Amino acid sequence: MSETAVDPDRRRFLTGTATVIGGIGAGLASIPFVATFQPSARAKAFGAPVEANISNIEPGQQVTFKWRGKPVWIIRRTEEQIAMLDSMDGVLSDPESSASDQPDFALNAWRSSNREFLVLVGICTHLGCSPKFRPIPGAEDLGSDWKGGFYCPCHGSKFDLAGRVYAGVPAPTNMQVPPYRYLDEQNILIGELDGGAA
Repeated sequence: MSETAVDPDRRRFLTGTATVIGGIGAGLASIPFVATFQPSARAKAFGAPVEANISNIEPGQQVTFKWRGKPVWIIRRTEEQIAMLDSMDGVLSDPESSASDQPDFALNAWRSSNREFLVLVGICTHLGCSPKFRPIPGAEDLGSDWKGGFYCPCHGSKFDLAGRVYAGVPAPTNMQVPPYRYLDEQNILIGELDGGAA
């Protein structure tokens, strides 16, 4: 073979090798650009589910967690408070929660999957104030029908211990029940339903 002769096998090998190496280089070079399209860690954390340990919550106690920048309350209701919920229909605007924002499992008088624990977004449905937890029945400033619940000091809206709104107050709907699920008997994951849906 002369010095000017072309070896077709060698040419195919070199062309194929150059193509593979070029493809790998282009793929590696594109990684930083593709990464810019992914949400930041801060954005992921802002919408991420939040795990809440409920093992130390005493009966009648409220604790607050933060999810998506909102306060989420978990209230452990006493047996007396649970029993009282069935007698509230006459003073409530939406006792069946038919016009409210909650997962399907919360379409009941206690608005939760477990009667004992209530999980609510702690924001009034009127203008976004944060109601106060007022669990003691018969508070003079809240009227004779007060059996415990949440009172919004901004405009006077009242909610029972299931977050259901009283009739005749400014708030139009019951308080929001966020998506959540039990991980086990001691932990709730706020922001995710069973099966991973949000």
